[in-house]
Amino acid sequence: MKIVFATGNEHKLVEVRNILAGISEQIVSMKEAGIEVEIVEDGSTFEENAMIKARTIAQHTDALVLADDSGLEVDYLNGEPGIYSSRYMGEDTPYPIKNQAIIDRLENAEEKQRTARFVCAIAAVLPEKDGVRKELCVRGTFEGVIAHEIAGENGFGYDPIFYVPECGCTSAQLTTEEKNARSHRGDALRKMRELLEKEGY
Repeated sequence: MKIVFATGNEHKLVEVRNILAGISEQIVSMKEAGIEVEIVEDGSTFEENAMIKARTIAQHTDALVLADDSGLEVDYLNGEPGIYSSRYMGEDTPYPIKNQAIIDRLENAEEKQRTARFVCAIAAVLPEKDGVRKELCVRGTFEGVIAHEIAGENGFGYDPIFYVPECGCTSAQLTTEEKNARSHRGDALRKMRELLEKEGY
């Protein structure tokens, strides 16, 4: 039995496989599972969007389906970009431009106002049992502050501007192991793994 992870993002899939290393099921992407379907993310929360993705993919496979919705919440910007993180300033806008725009918008913020967090919701739709497909959902977070400049190559998205005070560097300057141990996706996936183990997976 395999796990289909609802993403086309190779960086994300690598993270997921690293964090869930040792899990018995084979984790494959939608593309690897041969599923091509448009997903309309019209939820108002990370949890709603993650569940929308999982349910949509589950209509095309009997396998266990996992999906995530994640993003960056900047307190000074009233939680922006939030659930619109990937679409912030347009889906085709390169992240270095998005990252610099956020830094620029915090130009007048005091240090204590630069707090932010990565949020990740992981949803699961389990294989059918007794005519029912059980659903699970968890949330993980990763607290930090917005850096004053872009730094680091070991990451993607908003990692280069997400400063982790206890590490003295941005998320993009952490090693893969350090990032996975602290990240929002790592937090959420470990919580989901515990729930799946209780379900017998």
